[in-house]
Amino acid sequence: MNSFASAQHTPDTSVALPFSRTRHRPPSVDDIYPQIFDAILDQRFAPTGRFSEERLIEMLGISRSLVRQVLTRLSHQQILILRPNHQPQIAAPDLEQIRQILHARRLTESTLVRLASQQPRPEDLKRLRGLIERQRQCAERKQRGSSIRLSEEFHLQLAEMAGNAPLAHFLSSLVPLTSLAIAQHDAQTGFYCVWQEQAGMVDALERQDATMAVTLINRHLDHLAEVLLNPEPVAARHCVVG
Repeated sequence: MNSFASAQHTPDTSVALPFSRTRHRPPSVDDIYPQIFDAILDQRFAPTGRFSEERLIEMLGISRSLVRQVLTRLSHQQILILRPNHQPQIAAPDLEQIRQILHARRLTESTLVRLASQQPRPEDLKRLRGLIERQRQCAERKQRGSSIRLSEEFHLQLAEMAGNAPLAHFLSSLVPLTSLAIAQHDAQTGFYCVWQEQAGMVDALERQDATMAVTLINRHLDHLAEVLLNPEPVAARHCVVG
């Protein structure tokens, strides 16, 4: 299985990563990680030539140590392939790997959503709705990478609500690769992903309607499978993220 072939990108490497330092503290891995991951999801790095530690240091104005910590985190998530004396390589999940990931997500998220529906806290529901609103704003601005990553955060936050740490940790190993597959497929088809389904999930959680919440998460994963596993383009209405 050629799970990690070089990704085929149409990058805009002239655009620097958006990062602002705060006056109160130096940047951390958690500050830099979403900037680099968004750029990967936005296809802003060519597979060769410009994606290097030196390029990231130049664009972000941060230390080599911090860049390496972020790249290591992305490598652990199988987003990047790191090899000695080579530039970082962006992974490209193949169809069989995507099929297995989606199957594992279906088994895991059905259980997590059912657990999350039992006694959802208002502050958790508010956090989920905040992520949906941020996705909506990113979609309006055509910020595809940020929208995909925020959808990922939605699913991970929903998993945290379930109160089962091992299952939530397992899901966190599956979602980033799904995001990468969505971004690479989206670049080939011209799809722009939508966020509306998640609002229905939150409504079902608020009503403690576990049956509807599980139905919606399975419908969501069905749509993902149709988009990512179908070699031919499908209708734009089936485009979903996360």
